[in-house]
Amino acid sequence: MTMEKRTLGRSDLAVSPICLGTMTFGEQVDEVQAHEILDQALAHGVDFWDTAEMYSVPARAQTYGRTETILGNWFARRPGQRERVVLATKVAGPIRGTPWIREGLGLTPQDIARSCEASLRRLQTDVIDLYQIHWPERNVPAFGSMYFDPALERTQTSIHEQLEALARLVQQGKVRHIGLSNETPYGVHEFVRLAEQHGLPRIVSTQNPYCLTNRSYENALDETCYRLDVSLLAYSPLAFGALTGKYDQTGIFSPDAPEGRLKKFETMQQQRWGRDASLAAARRYNALARDHGLTPTQLALAFCYQKWQVASTIIGVTSTAQLHEDLQAWNTVLPESIWQDVDAIRLELRDPAI
Repeated sequence: MTMEKRTLGRSDLAVSPICLGTMTFGEQVDEVQAHEILDQALAHGVDFWDTAEMYSVPARAQTYGRTETILGNWFARRPGQRERVVLATKVAGPIRGTPWIREGLGLTPQDIARSCEASLRRLQTDVIDLYQIHWPERNVPAFGSMYFDPALERTQTSIHEQLEALARLVQQGKVRHIGLSNETPYGVHEFVRLAEQHGLPRIVSTQNPYCLTNRSYENALDETCYRLDVSLLAYSPLAFGALTGKYDQTGIFSPDAPEGRLKKFETMQQQRWGRDASLAAARRYNALARDHGLTPTQLALAFCYQKWQVASTIIGVTSTAQLHEDLQAWNTVLPESIWQDVDAIRLELRDPAI
């Protein structure tokens, strides 16, 4: 397969348009399997890898940092391969029931510096190519929360202070470029405005959910990113498996339901991807795919692969077989008629997995 590299924002980071997400490593995927997946991904040109300090998922004290450690061991056992990979990781935002990461509500410069140092050690590397804030320090609707509520505001560390802390990491040579995740139009704009105003590093990307059942990125954030030259890294393109069709017959709660994150982890069943409305919408898109002679996975991934909004699509897999299926979908070309049908379903059902 041939994939032309894409440049993130105004940076010199040229990445593959498919990014390997690794949050399953260390929970659903052991180290041996993970290293096989990493080998195969790189062999097929997927040289952009994303992780986070809080992984594996679901976040637990016992597995905190395990995913980065698995990647670090891969680099250590394959001398010279680190230079072939664009490596992205993330500093966790303020506490979300994860006191083993840090206490408190803010995201202080000290928090950012300590987290970066710990990630560098686990990853066994001298530099992180893309260092991202996993979720905003301020109060925002995210992870299934739909509405902004000013009464919940608890900001303790300004965006300017966060940018200055990230700038020090860039100046020290520990980070090449910076990005965001789970951001809003306001957040993207403020990070860019303050960077330009104060001569600080400019964000190159934001990593947000984007898939058939959650196209909320297209509600103004796409315009913001387009006009400010900030790239989208689309995560959960398969909606935690719902857009593969695996739950169409059984749902996620049946004893006969296939294994997967939605079935395995109760906290995820309660979030956006496991909602009844989300699963019902997924069934509609999956049926549409079959009507056009495609697999649900082909439709869901081709939707992201071919959208102008997306710089790179983050795929998460638990086997080399899943990896190859996701890569093969790169060559799927969707006819105009199916795009019209996709938009018609969205007009009816909107974004149930927001």
